[in-house]
Amino acid sequence: MSQASLSPSNRQSPFAPAGAEFEAVTGEAPRLVRVVHTDAHEGPVYSPSEDALYYTSLPRRGPSHPLVAVRRLALDGRRFPLEEERITTVRADANVANGMVLDFEGRLVVCEQGTRFRPAAISRDGRVIASDWNGLPLNSPNDVVVKRDGSIWFTDPSYGWLQGFRPEPEVGDHVYRCDPADHRLTVVADSFDKPNGLCFSPDERVLYVADNGAPHHLKAFDVLDGTRLSGERVLTELPPGHPDGLKTDADGRIYASSGQGVRVLSPAGDLLGEIVLAGAVNFCFGTAARNVLFITTDDAIWAAELAAKGAWP
Repeated sequence: MSQASLSPSNRQSPFAPAGAEFEAVTGEAPRLVRVVHTDAHEGPVYSPSEDALYYTSLPRRGPSHPLVAVRRLALDGRRFPLEEERITTVRADANVANGMVLDFEGRLVVCEQGTRFRPAAISRDGRVIASDWNGLPLNSPNDVVVKRDGSIWFTDPSYGWLQGFRPEPEVGDHVYRCDPADHRLTVVADSFDKPNGLCFSPDERVLYVADNGAPHHLKAFDVLDGTRLSGERVLTELPPGHPDGLKTDADGRIYASSGQGVRVLSPAGDLLGEIVLAGAVNFCFGTAARNVLFITTDDAIWAAELAAKGAWP
């Protein structure tokens, strides 16, 4: 849980080490480049079969609820920057969609935060697969991951109520598991103020969850029998800004976004370094080599070219 200082001498570079181990992440010649100007807020999700990036747009004011679109950016390998004409809208009003992920069959799983008139839900390829727990409506699902057994794990904070576009909550701010067979929801963690980003370790034996409430903790849990959690522990706090997106790379390092950029941590929570990028919201690994980190910042998508590779197959 050490909070080492980022090296001041490297502040002119967007890659700020906190120790020598950070070079294993960046390699000798890392690069941070803007991919395209766009209102990319959440997601993002890389589709290897399409060489495309899916993301949700920055919410804009609508007549009765925030309007959020699901968009698609057709990539061109590692050619950056790209033309805005490569962006298309997949779903113009996506029920205030937020976090997304591809399952292992290539289907897009979306956290739909809902409105006062439409229920919050987890959808897959546009079809709702879960919208309540024991008959009680979900709050506003925020981020989602899929396990190799097909189960869907997601966070459900009450941001929709706090931001005025969802009814008053009937359930707590929980972390859920959605069973792949019958889509039944089970609460796997209920000790959070505002659970947000989440991800598995590469071997799926540990689940990491960021708390965007008070305090801004990054927690780890042991995954038992593939279905439940145990051994809750705080790895670190994540100042400055709010911890949002979480990912792991193939070597088990943890990547966590904050208002200042993307922090890279050891599996024990020790700070290794940071990709400094103001306004970073969420991110994913992409390209055929899996070593480009695509980062959304509300007004653009950026690409950090690294030596580390994402944990997904």
